[in-house]
Amino acid sequence: MKVFLIAGEQSGDKLGAALMVGLKTLVPEVEFRGVAGPQMQAEGMVSLFDMSELSVMGIAEVLPKYRHLKRRIREVAEDALAWEPDVIVSIDSPDFCLRVAAIVKAARDIPTVHYVAPSVWAWREGRAAKMAKVIDHVLALLPFEPPLMQAAGMSCDFVGHPIVAEPQAGSEEAEVFRTAQGIASDAPLILALPGSRRGEIERLGPVLGDALARSVADIPNARVVLPVANGKLPIVEQVVSHWPDTIAPILLETSAETIADKRAAFVAADVAIAASGTVSLELAAARTPMVIAYDMNWFSRMLIARMLKVDTVTLVNLVSERRDVPEFLGKDCQPEPIANAVVETWLAPDKQRAAMELAMKRLGEGTDPGLRAAQSVVDAVSRLKSNA
Repeated sequence: MKVFLIAGEQSGDKLGAALMVGLKTLVPEVEFRGVAGPQMQAEGMVSLFDMSELSVMGIAEVLPKYRHLKRRIREVAEDALAWEPDVIVSIDSPDFCLRVAAIVKAARDIPTVHYVAPSVWAWREGRAAKMAKVIDHVLALLPFEPPLMQAAGMSCDFVGHPIVAEPQAGSEEAEVFRTAQGIASDAPLILALPGSRRGEIERLGPVLGDALARSVADIPNARVVLPVANGKLPIVEQVVSHWPDTIAPILLETSAETIADKRAAFVAADVAIAASGTVSLELAAARTPMVIAYDMNWFSRMLIARMLKVDTVTLVNLVSERRDVPEFLGKDCQPEPIANAVVETWLAPDKQRAAMELAMKRLGEGTDPGLRAAQSVVDAVSRLKSNA
C-alpha cells in the first residue's frame, strides 16, 4: 500500500506520525512519501522539502511567499501523480492541502482523505461543501463531526482526539513538582495560561494579572504558576512585571526537555485561568477545573460574533453537551467576574470534573487515535476502490 502524506504544521506532523505507526501495524508493507515534519520523518518518511515552508499564517505572512507556495502546491501534486499512490492523506493545513487535492483530482481519481474536519459546527459551514469537491473521506477529531461531513457529501469517521494519547503526570509527579517549586502540598495552586502567541499574551496578560490579584485575595495561601511557551519568556516577563506584587507567579518555561514539568503542573493545579483553545482539553485530560477568558481586537470580535453558530467555544462544554466551564469572552473578558468564577470553581469543582470525565470518554480516552485513523484510511481506500 502506497500512502502519500502531506503535513504543514507541527500539530499535523504529530497526527501524521501516529497515523504512520498505525498503518505500519495494519499494513506492514506500507510505503510513505510526501511532505513531513521531524516526527513523521522519525517514522521513516523522507520529506520532499522542509515542512516549515508551509507554516505561515495570516495575509501579511502569506503574500510575500505566495508565488513560492503556489509552486510548492504544483510540485507536491505532480510528485503525487507521478508516484501513483493508493491514497493521498492531507493533514489539516487546508489552504495548502486542498489545493494539492484539487490538482490531483482534476488529473486522476486517486482516493483522498483529509485528517481534521473543518469546524463548520462553529462557523463558515460552507467549507465542508467546498472540501467535498476534492476530498472523499474525512478523519474527525470530535464525535459530533461525522454527520456534518456526511451531509456535505463525504464519508467520515470519528477516530479520537490526540489529547487522549498524551501521557499524564501522576499524583507523585505533581507532589515532586510542588516541592521543587517551594509550593506547600496544601497550598491552593492556580495555573495562568494566557496563550502562546505574542498578541494573546499582551492582550490577556493585564486582565489575567488583575483577575489573579483578586483571586489570591480570596483564596488563602494561593500560589500562581504560569507555563510559558518556548521562546516567549521575554514577552511574558515584561507583561508579568506590571502585575501586582501579591501574585508573584512562578514562570515555567516549557520545551521538549521540560514537558514533564508542565504536565506535573497541570495535575498539581487546583484551578486554571486559560485562554480559549485546545488548552481546555489539556486541562480536562489532567482533570484540572478551569475558567476560560479570551479577547481579541474590536474588528475580529465583531466578525466572530456575527459568524459564530454555537453558544460556547470551549470544547469541554461542546463535547460533554454541558455548560459547566465558565467563559468570559470579548467584552465580557473582565477581571472581576473572572476572579469570582475562579473562586467559585475552586470551592466547588465537582460539576466541572464530571463534565471533563464525560468529554474525555467521548473523545476516545483509553483508545489509540492513530490506530483508529489508520483503520479508517484502510477501510476507506478499500471501499473507494471497490466503488470505482
